[in-house]
Amino acid sequence: MTWLLALILLPLVGAAAVAGLRGNDRLATLTAFGFSLATLLLVVPLWAGYEPAGDRMQQTSSVEWIPQFGIHFAFGIDGIALVMIAVIALLVPLVIGVLGVTDKLPEGRSAGGYLSLLLVQQSLTIGVFAATDVFLFYVLFEVMLIPMYFLIGAYGGPNRQYAAVKFFLYSFLGGLIMLASVIGSYVLAADELGEGTFDWATLVSVVSDAPLGTQVWLFLGFFLAFAVKAPLVPLHTWLPDAAGQAPIGVAVVLVGVLDKVGTFGFLRYCLPMFPAASVELAPLVLTLAVAGVLYGSVLAAGQQDMKRFIAYVSIAHFGFIALGIFAFTTQAQVGSVTYMVNHSLATGMLILVVGMVIARGGSSTISDYGGMAKLTPLLGGMMLLAGLATLALPGTNAFVSEFLVLLGAFESRPVFAVLAVLGMVLAAVYVLWLYQRVMQGPVRGDALVGAGGGPGAVQAPETGARKAIRDTSPRELAVLAPLIVLIIGLGLYPKPVVDVVTPSVEATLSAVQEGDER
Repeated sequence: MTWLLALILLPLVGAAAVAGLRGNDRLATLTAFGFSLATLLLVVPLWAGYEPAGDRMQQTSSVEWIPQFGIHFAFGIDGIALVMIAVIALLVPLVIGVLGVTDKLPEGRSAGGYLSLLLVQQSLTIGVFAATDVFLFYVLFEVMLIPMYFLIGAYGGPNRQYAAVKFFLYSFLGGLIMLASVIGSYVLAADELGEGTFDWATLVSVVSDAPLGTQVWLFLGFFLAFAVKAPLVPLHTWLPDAAGQAPIGVAVVLVGVLDKVGTFGFLRYCLPMFPAASVELAPLVLTLAVAGVLYGSVLAAGQQDMKRFIAYVSIAHFGFIALGIFAFTTQAQVGSVTYMVNHSLATGMLILVVGMVIARGGSSTISDYGGMAKLTPLLGGMMLLAGLATLALPGTNAFVSEFLVLLGAFESRPVFAVLAVLGMVLAAVYVLWLYQRVMQGPVRGDALVGAGGGPGAVQAPETGARKAIRDTSPRELAVLAPLIVLIIGLGLYPKPVVDVVTPSVEATLSAVQEGDER
């Protein structure tokens, strides 16, 4: 068994073990944390054994599933998949670590059920990034919606059922459209080879030779599914509702990793399989990307709910990622892939910090806070760092990615790059606005100030008594510490990630160039 297969299967074993511990929340939490930590440790040999200069796909394995149609349980990783697998392996133990601190489960819900779903989600997400059989990828792409649906619908906020159904329907319908293109690619391969196949490498070599008109239709099927997942404007509307209603830990996984399946799909499937169509439709995609940057930025600045604020910030960031992918330069695409990693880290930390704020104040409404840094200076510092990383301050990890995306985009798509720069300016506005409203100024707001004068007394928040609110606990610091180290470390020295992803990006661009010339 390869390290990759162990990574996929171990969380499933953990989910089964945790599901049997529903009567003991503490034991269930410790067991889930142990399995998630073991999964993270398995990334170490996987990363150490990966050779950037070696074969495109490594740690490969394949077992027949439905031989009549050439379908296999086939897995393998390139540099892009490796870094995303490492991210999900890191975030899950951190999310488990704050259970009971930022996330209070609804009445009657057990930690065992919540954590078993979370581990299943981790396993399926790793499988999606690692699948090298296109039909298997489609199946995992759809099945991974199920645990997320229940995580939001059973453990989220007051409107959780609406948000869960909306999330599921958008993603599921997008996947059905992709299925039509998957079948079309299979039929095209059968016509060319005499037998159908879902092997990714074989389909890349066959489908990339198809006429432009055929490629465009097949491209659109994959693209629409990935654009929903990414999410690109105007297919984004499920994200603010889902992220706003999801528990904090689930929001970290949803915004930090699950959405990246869309941008990963652009790189793994759209570009190498349909190179001529990718080039032909690039202006349309770039228009949607820049629209997402500006639209997400403007709406983020107008949000009153902190969780929805982060959702709109992410929509803007996904616009940057799509811009880099469809700029078709090595610098821009390396920037996009590293942005996928760095967005997960920076936004993951911001969501966790916001969860800690909400856990103390009992409200996610921005106007219910003010001057909180006077009560919790350490937490205020954590929020400032996460915010600065989110707006891509030099010295933080996201700056390197954003710089590479814009530098590469200026080479081939200068107009779109110039428009995207406005998003950087707006980012400074909306992030600092959030921090100033919540953390700076006099202590105010219903979440931080209580009424004085005895039972039943009514007192203005400005003159009421401050509530007793504790600062960041050692447990919370332990959860945030790995993210702080990575945000600063990758900001100053991004080479480990850049070196791993660059050969895979170059192989993708080479496939686009060769396919477009045919």
